[in-house]
Formats: sequence, structure tokens, C-alpha cells
Amino acid sequence: MNLKLTDKIALVSGSTKGIGFAIATGLAREGARVIVNGRSEKAVAEAKSQIEQALPGAKLEGFAGDLSTAAATATLVARFPVADVLVNNLGIFEPKPFAEIPDEDWRRFFEVNVLSGVRLSRAYLAGMQQRNWGRIVFISSESAINTPAEMIHYGMTKTAQLAVSRGLAELCAGTGVTVNAVLPGPTRSAGVEEFVEQLSGGKPFAEFEKEFFKTFRPSSLLKRFATTEEVANLVTYVCSPLSAATNGAALRVDGGVVRACF
Repeated sequence: MNLKLTDKIALVSGSTKGIGFAIATGLAREGARVIVNGRSEKAVAEAKSQIEQALPGAKLEGFAGDLSTAAATATLVARFPVADVLVNNLGIFEPKPFAEIPDEDWRRFFEVNVLSGVRLSRAYLAGMQQRNWGRIVFISSESAINTPAEMIHYGMTKTAQLAVSRGLAELCAGTGVTVNAVLPGPTRSAGVEEFVEQLSGGKPFAEFEKEFFKTFRPSSLLKRFATTEEVANLVTYVCSPLSAATNGAALRVDGGVVRACF
């Protein structure tokens, strides 16, 4: 399928690994000009090299900087003042008992997971509106609906992303700009593998995976961790002109973990 993304300028925050990397790869495969972002020059260079090896001729730019900060965001926008597609993927998570989460952690999670996307959207939305075309996608989580008891601070930020994305969609009503949130379920990314190591007590991944979906996510219909590519497939479509009628939505690619029919 031709998603008609050729030469669209796409920024994916936090795209040197995991879901962000898969999204950047998917957009590049469709011909978009992708800005790959990570915190270090080395990480960005390695990610670009991996994409170029898989997709010779891919149109890639790179930006090294921590987009959870206002300063890095200002530097990015000065260098890349136009984006047709913005994927707010940057995010952090960690399991921690509620009673042990200090105020500092609550602020840090909000700054990284929510304000990074708010700043980037604020920077690029006006241009999209002027051109009457654009796509903004927030990578939220099924945790936005099913707040995990083991990381409530993370779940709070994912719910906040739903509010921001819907509000921006309302702001863009009647235009060619759409704003959506995508809610992955448990996904096997590098970060999740580290998370598994913390929870598994050294068990092999396959053994932990079976136990995880029996104990922690019993409502899953997939009964396994999704791949990053499976998540990226939906995101890439939502970023395309073909998804014009999809707007203000919370789109689940959660393996059926969420039982609610909304």
C-alpha cells in the first residue's frame, strides 16, 4: 500500500531504539524525510546507520538532544523549523512502589512523557495549520486506561497524553491537521527487556513472558509481547494522508489487554 508519505518531513522524538526506532524506520520506508532523535550523537548515528542498511536511499536527518528540555527543543526547532508529521514518542518508565515515588520523580515523568510532546506540538502545530495539513501522534499506552499499580506515576502521564491529544484535535477541527494517540500494550522493546530483568529474577524471557500474561496482563488476547514493528505499522498509517478521517482518537494496539469497548 502506498501511504503517500513521500518527502513529508517527519520528526520522531526518542527514535534511536524501541518503538520510536521502528516508527522512524516505517516512515522512512514510505519515503518520508525522517528526523531521528536521541540524547547522544553516537546513538543517533547508530540508529541512522541501521535504518540506512535496511533501507538504502532512506532520507534521514539526525538531532542529538534531550527533548524533555525546553533548551533542546528550541535548538531543534531552529534547525528544523518545519515538520509535516510529529510523533511524540519520547518517554520513560520504571516500576516503583507508590509510597517510594518522591515528588521529584512525579515531576520528572511529567516533564519527559507529557511536556516534551506539549512543547513540540506547540512548536510545529501553527505551521501545520497554515499549510492545512499535518499529523501529530502521541505514543501513549494501555496504561493510560489500565493504570498499573507497579508504576502509577507512569500511568498518570499516559492518561495526560490522551487529554492533550484530544484537546489539540478539537483545536484543529475542520482542518487538514489530525491529532491522535496510539496506545501500545506490552511490547518487546529494549526498555521492556530491561524492565523484565528487574521483575523476572533472572528467569528466561520466554518463561517470564508466559507468567507475565497469566499474572499481570491476563486480559491479553495476544498472550505475548507485541513487536515494535507491529506497533509502528499502525502509527505509520495514522501519520499518512490515508488516515484523514481518524482524528481525536485513542487507537489501541494493545493485544486486547483493555477490555472496554471504547
